[in-house]
Amino acid sequence: MSAIDADQYPARKDKRLDEDDVVARLGSGMTIGIGGWGSRRKPMSIVRAILRSDLTDLHLVTYGGPEVGMLCAAGKVAHLTFAFVAPDNSSSAVLLEPHFRAARQSGAITCTELDEGMLGLGLQAAAWRVPFLPTRVGLGSDLNLVNPGLETVRSPYPGPDGGPGELLIAQPAIHLDAAICHLNVGDERGNAAFTGPDLYYDDLFLEAAAKRFVSVERIVPTGALVEAAGDITRLRINRLFVDGIVEAPNGAHPTACEPDYDRDVPFQKEYLGTAKDPELWAAFRSDWLSYPSEAEYQAALAARPSEGNA
Repeated sequence: MSAIDADQYPARKDKRLDEDDVVARLGSGMTIGIGGWGSRRKPMSIVRAILRSDLTDLHLVTYGGPEVGMLCAAGKVAHLTFAFVAPDNSSSAVLLEPHFRAARQSGAITCTELDEGMLGLGLQAAAWRVPFLPTRVGLGSDLNLVNPGLETVRSPYPGPDGGPGELLIAQPAIHLDAAICHLNVGDERGNAAFTGPDLYYDDLFLEAAAKRFVSVERIVPTGALVEAAGDITRLRINRLFVDGIVEAPNGAHPTACEPDYDRDVPFQKEYLGTAKDPELWAAFRSDWLSYPSEAEYQAALAARPSEGNA
C-alpha cells in the first residue's frame, strides 16, 4: 500500500510527537544518525532538545554541520563517524566547523573518517541488512592510515582479462540506534517529502536505524501530501521507517530548508565566532540554546531586530 492510499483505510496510527518526546526515546551512549548535509536541512529543533537534555556519550553519524559543533561544544559527543563537518556557508571564510575542530584537536572526541560515498554505502548496507558493500572508493588513498579498520575483499568473479577478481574495499554497514531527519512536509502517520533540491541521504539514515524520527516544516492530511510535495517522486520517506514525526516550523534553523527558507547567515556567524573563547560559547548557549522549549526559542528568534534575520 502506498502512502497516498491511506485515506481508503480506517485504521491510522498518529505518530505525532514533540521534540522532548523524541529525546525521551533516546539514551546516552547511543549511535545516532543525523540527516541533512552540512548546513542544509538539519533537524535542529531536535538537536536543541538534545542540548537541553542529560544525554551524553553519543556516537554521531552524519554529513556534519553546526549540529556537530554544538553537540561537541556541549560535551555530548564521544565518537563521530563523518565524511565532513563544515559550515557550508559561502559567505564565510570558515571551511571547517570550529567547535568540531577544537573537540578533535583536544582529543575530547574520537573519530571514524570516511569518504562521502563510503558513508552512504555504510548506511545502504545497514538498510539492506548486509554486513558490507564493496567499493573502489579509497583505493590508492591514505584513508587506511586514519581508518585502519577498513578491510578489503576480492571479487569472486574473474577480471575482464580472465585473471583474479578485483580487490575492493569492504565498507562495513553502519548500524544506527536512532536517526533524526528534517524534511519539508509530512503527514501524521510519518510519511514525509522533500520539496527542495535534494533528499541527501535521509532515507538511508532512517532505514539504517532501529528508532526513526522525522521533523517537518508542516504536517498536512495524508490525502493532501502529494499536492503539498509538488510531485509524488518527492514523497520518499515511508511511514514504515518512521516511529515519530514532529511538526517543527523553522525547525532546521539556523540551517537552510529550501525552498522554505535559507540558512540564517548572521546567526551562524555569531555561533561560529563563539569557538574563539569558552566564555563566548557559554554566553551563546545561555542566550540561545537554553530555552525550555522550541516554541520559546522560535519566539526569541521572531523578536530579534529585523537586521539580525536572514
